This record gives sequence, structure tokens and C-alpha cells, in this order.
Amino acid sequence: MSGARVTGGGGTGPIPTGSGSTGTDPGTLSGTVPRADAAKPGRGPALLVRGLSVGFGDVPGTNPLVDDVSFEVAPGECLAIVGESGSGKSLTARSLLGLAGAGSWLHADELSLGGASVLGLGEAGWRRRRGRDVGLVLQDALVSLDPLRPIGREIGDAVRLHTSLSAGARARRVLELLAEVGLPDGELRAGQRSGQLSGGQRQRALIAAAIALRPPLLIADEPTTALDVTVQARILDLFEELLRAGTALVLISHDLAVVSRIADRVAVMSGGRIVETGATRALLADPQHAETKRMIAAVPAGRPRGTRLSAQDRPHRPEPEIDPSVLPAIVSGSVPATAPTSVSAAAGRVVLEASGLVKSFRMPDRSRLLAVNDVSFTLDRGTTLGIVGESGSGKTTLARLLLALESPDSGEVRVLGEAWSGVPERARRPRRAALGAVYQDALASFDPRLTAGAILRDVVGSADQSVELLDRVGLAASVLGRRPLELSGGQRQRLGIARALANRPQILICDEPVSALDMTVQAQVLDLLDELQRDLGLSLVFISHDLGVVQHVSDRIVVIEEGSVVESGATGPVFADPAHPYTRRLLDAVPRLPTP
Repeated sequence: MSGARVTGGGGTGPIPTGSGSTGTDPGTLSGTVPRADAAKPGRGPALLVRGLSVGFGDVPGTNPLVDDVSFEVAPGECLAIVGESGSGKSLTARSLLGLAGAGSWLHADELSLGGASVLGLGEAGWRRRRGRDVGLVLQDALVSLDPLRPIGREIGDAVRLHTSLSAGARARRVLELLAEVGLPDGELRAGQRSGQLSGGQRQRALIAAAIALRPPLLIADEPTTALDVTVQARILDLFEELLRAGTALVLISHDLAVVSRIADRVAVMSGGRIVETGATRALLADPQHAETKRMIAAVPAGRPRGTRLSAQDRPHRPEPEIDPSVLPAIVSGSVPATAPTSVSAAAGRVVLEASGLVKSFRMPDRSRLLAVNDVSFTLDRGTTLGIVGESGSGKTTLARLLLALESPDSGEVRVLGEAWSGVPERARRPRRAALGAVYQDALASFDPRLTAGAILRDVVGSADQSVELLDRVGLAASVLGRRPLELSGGQRQRLGIARALANRPQILICDEPVSALDMTVQAQVLDLLDELQRDLGLSLVFISHDLGVVQHVSDRIVVIEEGSVVESGATGPVFADPAHPYTRRLLDAVPRLPTP
């Protein structure tokens, strides 16, 4: 296995890129939360990093992506590392476990866990330490869990490899861990594979695996990104329990509100360096560095509708000289520049209507799961309707019903005043251009073999029209020759929006479109959607578990619990004085930035 070249005070040697664990150190585990080893009196820092630099290439020491980073974390302390995509925070985190990556080089003056240097640690040494001495929670649980193995085996691996517990005791420990991270029906979940779980459920399973042995150091890279606010609150409660028990926590996050709740100190990274560090409340209330100020300004919670979040100006483009409602059609080449006013102007104020929607699914035990239960709402032209609810509340099923990717058991959807559900697809096909969709995982929605240019040409037909679409969403023409994996998360999401605009949509269905983005890129995408709505007269359905985002973008809001609408109305009054206990519970669970 290839690994990183390592230099530093602790010697030289390969850092492996695998993440498995081997070894059978005997031990015992109980159902209670044990005190982490690193918290014992007389021990030094749980983690000590001095002069860490990491890069890739044949010449060690050149072009570092992490450049001369130093910090330490004490037992029972949480250090949050924040920064936008590409700042080096995730590479820093992975380097702390010997996972910098194939072809990488690493230099450090000192790198130690619990007082013992890990510089020069070989592959077998790292395998003995991962899981037992340091745990890792990655953001992308879908690729971090083996899709062919039940999650009970994934979670129980560390217990099997590092303790002498019997099979029965290991099984009970797995159920205890599932309960701790808020996954009900533990016996059912333990037997399921990752593909049978929602994103939030997979993330909780990954956290359970990381804390199975109560390692003295836990490194969590965006551990709550995929979680709704109530599950996020439960996971943060669990992290706080671990901190009180003496576990040291390095938290990588773009969510400054989450950081403000749990972190003792914050380190801000930009360009591979730590540019500001300090006590959490003091740093967030009175930031000194421009990068920190920019991140805080990008937080949408509490910012009025239409307020610009991003300080980054979009590339100049000429303003349309025609009715903006027909501009998407002109960009896509489907109508001439002299086209008459869009049909939306004649369709009345309501452009999308859901009436009494019901959708259920047959489960493996032949019972039926009621995913959407008598849901009704309307969407007015040029406005945004926010739909919020916990994971499993039926939000994504509702989006699929609106897009006619699923058929309702009863009820109907009407688009531009005409029947949309309950009609043959051949009757919908000529009108599908009226609806566009923007998804959470832009990467998964693209063919990875195609360039951005090929992806757009498949919709609009010519390179010139593709360039116009890219310009509309603030991307340079040079993006056309790059594949999705060669684009940043923000660029991929902009490409997804460009593709959604290509067919002259009047309505965009946005299902968690910014949940995977860091705060500054999220701000740019939200500003872009706001700008497109104003320029093109778009109507948006915005589905999200992030109440701060929904509050910022929405004119009206629908709150869904277990498939049913429990509250709806204008966004301001609903957030200021929620009428339903479920809405109040969601809002109470939202972490907030400290006030200056």
C-alpha cells in the first residue's frame, strides 16, 4: 500500500492510506460511558501538532496544501477547525490519523497522540491505533460504510478487533451505541446495509462506529452536515458527554453555530494556514481576520429575505433587455429573442398546487409506510415556499411527487393550472420544461465520465448556449472542459443550477441544494438563486433541514412532521411565534451564534 513520505522529529516512515484496524488488545466495555484514557491525571495533551505541512508530489516540501500548522488539544477539550472548501482543514484532520493519501508527503516537528509520537508510525502501528486511540467521523457516510455489510458489523468491528468480548456482548454493545446516537429500532437497523438508511441515519451509524471504543481522541469532519436540527442536537449532546468524560475532540465544521455551542477554541484556516485562533465566544463575537469576518457574514440565520450574504461579486454579465421571464428560453435556444410574454403571465398567480397528496410504500414485512399524508399547499409565481422537517418526515418523497417521479396514492398536483399528476407521462412530457430540479448531491446527479460542456450540450445542443448558461450562474467558460470530479462543490452546484435552467423552467424544486456546501460557498449559491429569481421570475420550492437557510430564502413555509403538514404560513410569523409544538421543538434545537 502506498503512503505518505514523512519527516520530522519522530523519524521517517510510511503513513498508510487504509482505514482498517487490526489487533486484538483485550479489554472490556460496559453500557455506561467510560472515562477516556487520555483524561487520566499526569497525561499531557491528547494531541500535539507542531509545524505540520502536507502536500502532494514527487518533491517533499514543495507546494504544501497544509503549511506550518501548529495546535494542541487537551483531554476534555474541543478544538474546532473552520474554513471554506480548499482551506486545508480536512487534509489536516486526515493527516492526524495517517490518512493524508497516496502520493502525499508530510513534515512535522512534532506529532503525538497522548504523549507518544506517531511520526514514522508504520501501517501495522496505525491500524492498532485507529479506533482504539483515535476515532474518525467523516462527512460522507455513504462512501465510508461498506455497502455490502450490515451496519451492525461495521459498528462492531472495532469492538471485535480490540477487545475480548463475546459475540453476544458485542451485539449488545452495538445496540447500546445505536441508541446513543439516536437510531431507534436498533435490532432492525443493525441488520440493514447503508443503502437502506437515510443520509442522517448513515451518519449516525458512522458516529457509533467511531465512538465504539471510547477513544481518548475523536476527530469529526463535518459530522452533523447531513443531520436535521433535532438529530444534530442529540449528536452534539453526545459529544458533550464524551468531552465531560475526558475525550478530546477535533471538530471540522463549516457551521459556525454548531461550533459556537460545543467548541472551547476555534482555529480558522485559509490557504493551508491557521490565520486566527482563540476562545470560541470571543473569536466569533469579535473576529479580527478578514476570512473570519467573511464566514460570519455568510451565516443566513436571521438575515432578512433578499439580503446579500456573499461578499464575492459575480462576474459581469449584461442585463437582459427583454422580458426576463423568457430569458431562460432564449439562453436554451428554444424560442427567438422576440418571443411573446411567458405563459406564466397568463396562468394566474398560483403556478404550483398540491391538493390532498397521499403516498405510502410497502415495507419488507408487507406493512405500509405512510410517507406523505394529506399534504396541500400552493406556490405563487415569483415566490419561494420553504418546506422543513426532520429526516424521514417525507420532504424528499413530496419533492418526487411534485416532479411526477412518483405517483400519489390519492390527491393531485397541478402545474400552471393544468393537471400534472394522474395523467400519462406522454401528456406531461411536452410540459416538463416548466419544472427544473436542483439536488443535494450534484456529483451523484452527473455522469462522471462527461465534461461540464457535454452535460450542458445534452440539454441545450450547442457550446455557445452552454457558455451563456455558465455565465448566467457565474462560471467561467473554462469549466466546460472539466469533469464533475475536477470541480469544487460550489462549482458543481452552480453547474447543476445551470442545467436546471436550460429548459426554460418557471418552477425550480430545490431539494437540500446547499446542505453539503461550506458557509461561504453556500452564501454564494443562495445569493445566486435569489438573483435568478429576481431576474427570471422563477418560483421556488426550497426543501431543507436547515431552518436558518429556510428562514432567509422563503416567503412562506410549510412544516412537515411524519408526512403531515402541522403548520404553514408566512415565514416571519411562523419563526417569530410558532403555533405548533413540533415547530417550536425544531426552532429550539437550532444552535445560534453568540451575540457581540
